[in-house]
Amino acid sequence: MHEDEKLPFTAHLEELRKRLIRCFIAVGVGFLGAYAYKEKLFDILTLPLVKVMGKGDTLIFTGLAEAFFTYLKTAFIVGIMLASPVIIVEFWLFVAPGLYQKERRMLFPVVFLSIFFFLGGAMFGYFVAFPAGFEFFLEFQSETIKAMPSMREYLDFAATMLLVFGLVFELPLVITCLARFGLVTVGFLTKNRKYAILLNFVIAAILTPPDVVSQVMMALPMMLLYEISIIGARIFGKKPVVEEKSQDAETPA
Repeated sequence: MHEDEKLPFTAHLEELRKRLIRCFIAVGVGFLGAYAYKEKLFDILTLPLVKVMGKGDTLIFTGLAEAFFTYLKTAFIVGIMLASPVIIVEFWLFVAPGLYQKERRMLFPVVFLSIFFFLGGAMFGYFVAFPAGFEFFLEFQSETIKAMPSMREYLDFAATMLLVFGLVFELPLVITCLARFGLVTVGFLTKNRKYAILLNFVIAAILTPPDVVSQVMMALPMMLLYEISIIGARIFGKKPVVEEKSQDAETPA
């Protein structure tokens, strides 16, 4: 579609409807595939906790239907994760007609990096943050106090934290895109680094459980991601107008 052409509002709604239907179908297919392996998937999800639990300790369920609905929710969450590439692609394809031609050329790398950073964040949470955090929590056990986490509580906690880590790891991509559009500059990012560090710890304190280990496990990667964002902004950020004019002047007619 030409940049100057404008679709009517009803056409935008129809396009949105098609994109949403494809996303729902992808989630449904992912859910059905995941439900066939729901017990195995839940065992994999609980592995970081089981490894640090005492010998013979297990998760429990306190309601008759809790196990069933926990497995159902596990399959649904995994279905969304399996469908996430489709969801991200459909989102960017819906946005694409409103972009300039040169901006559309960035869609493929942006989509790929969106998926890469999200999955990378979720994997960091699962393999690094979870073991350290769970070991810290279980240290509060004693001879008279026993940890007995339930299936539902663990799934809610794990799903929330995996989502949070996945979204947090999108920081370099978001800041690089803002720099590409000229909304932030490398100078601004470096000048306000100390405020960014403080903000990282505040965000980590809000998003994680109220313990130092979880907050540090999220804040430290965020600080590293911020530095990566500065590098991305320096490489792909919008060039200053003065620099662009000087390049145009040097270009032979």
